[in-house]
Amino acid sequence: MDINKLVRENIRRLKPYSSARSEFRGEASVYLDANENPMNAPYNRYPDPLQWELKAKIAELKSVRSSQIMLGVGSDEPIDLVIRIFCEPRQDNIVAIEPTYGMYRVCADINCVEYREALLNPDYTLDAGRLLAATDEHTKVIFLCSPNNPTGNLLERGAVREVAERFGGIVVIDEAYVDFSSEPSWLTEFYHYPNLIVFQTFSKAWGLASVRCGMAFAAEEIIGYFNKVKYPYNLNLLTQQFVSEQLDHAPRMQEWVAYLLARRTALAAELSALPQVQKVYPSDANFLLVKVPDAGALYDKLVSRGVIVRNRSNISLCAGCLRITVGTEAENAALIRALR
Repeated sequence: MDINKLVRENIRRLKPYSSARSEFRGEASVYLDANENPMNAPYNRYPDPLQWELKAKIAELKSVRSSQIMLGVGSDEPIDLVIRIFCEPRQDNIVAIEPTYGMYRVCADINCVEYREALLNPDYTLDAGRLLAATDEHTKVIFLCSPNNPTGNLLERGAVREVAERFGGIVVIDEAYVDFSSEPSWLTEFYHYPNLIVFQTFSKAWGLASVRCGMAFAAEEIIGYFNKVKYPYNLNLLTQQFVSEQLDHAPRMQEWVAYLLARRTALAAELSALPQVQKVYPSDANFLLVKVPDAGALYDKLVSRGVIVRNRSNISLCAGCLRITVGTEAENAALIRALR
């Protein structure tokens, strides 16, 4: 596959902004190249625009090369960049499963790119044929969230593989919740698919939602376009340093995940025993999708008791459903008391 043929012509020809910090790598004794204030080190200096030190740590953890990583402000920045790099406004389109994460549509709308939905099966499984049937010669990108939000389930590996093999454009697999799943990440296979981009994040399992740091993994050619189009200093020094420090505590993250998985099992059982709960859907994420007779009324009653969940009853295939994040043992107990 020639990735260059999928890229917008103006992006292929784009001459990126050359920052002072991108022109020089290494250590020096005197920095007079970036019009910085010489006082208040180290915060007076512009951060590494390509975050090489942080990427080296992530590369070791994820068993990839640093050159196969793009770091963004959450996952929302790489979502937007994918559309800007590959989709010509008012001409191309993207296809995504439905229901799924809402930012794919928002970024498509912002970039004047048509957004097409491919409905999941009633049990939230992926029909690869239906998804591919929604594409045409102007479809440049397919977005697949797995484990999916708000349904919580993994998309079947065989169906995803069929999409990646048959589709002639870019396939994005958003793995924001993969750390809570028993299945391996698509990073174990993305070398086989030059058109595959895998998103992961520090917001969920790592407990760093407020830090805003997301990861995109792809072939070096695609990462080159990410680096060409992104703003030069998209990740500040504080974010780079803090995330790097957190990576030194990977065993703690695994302990958190194990704790939340145990709480997920217990919470699902307690919810299933309540008379107003019709169904608790299986989950590979850190949340549960729960079907009730009147999601709107129940949501309002929980709010009145200081318990906030997410009403997803207005989403396709999710009528009457609340999405409930797995909290601490005390938070889950408070939820159950309020529901009772």
